[in-house]
Amino acid sequence: MIIKSATYVTSSAKISQCPPPDMPEYAFIGRSNVGKSSLINMIVTKKGLAKISGTPGKTRTVNHFIINDSWYLVDLPGYGYARASQKQREEWSRLINTYVTKRENLISLFVLIDARHEPIASDLEFMEKMALNGVPFARVFTKADKAGQRETEKNLALHNKIMLERWESLPVTFVTSATKGKGRDELLDYISETMKFFKKEK
Repeated sequence: MIIKSATYVTSSAKISQCPPPDMPEYAFIGRSNVGKSSLINMIVTKKGLAKISGTPGKTRTVNHFIINDSWYLVDLPGYGYARASQKQREEWSRLINTYVTKRENLISLFVLIDARHEPIASDLEFMEKMALNGVPFARVFTKADKAGQRETEKNLALHNKIMLERWESLPVTFVTSATKGKGRDELLDYISETMKFFKKEK
């Protein structure tokens, strides 16, 4: 897939405020500071499309971008640590849960995981929750350049080992680096291949 255009559409504090579900949609989510904005900007090759911040928890709404006038890319609030009140975190959690379970045009949720770290409970718990709710998702390991090949492979193997203790099979998995462009073609190929699963209501 060649990215010809990537445009910000809207930010929604409620699912009812999201654009009409008339195109296939792909959403990105992860723990705070996992490199989500950098990865999104790398995928669409548009620096600054998704706002990058050194402060965890800056994404607080469901942010829609239209790509090639044919599909939506969605930047979701992170889970895990953020400099916010318990009440605010609970509101984000409800927003995320409502979005991933009710948004009928969501083709795949990309769950971002920092390749530098061994498995973290909140990542594993979130993915298990998605599976139990029937939400289609893929794992995307980020910051592979910072982790290095050996550490990335070690941590990926640990993730697989732990997940296979409870899962029959592993989800689709990508290894990426926003600074090196690693994984971009694979992600875009996956999006191209899965867009056919979108069924527009008549």
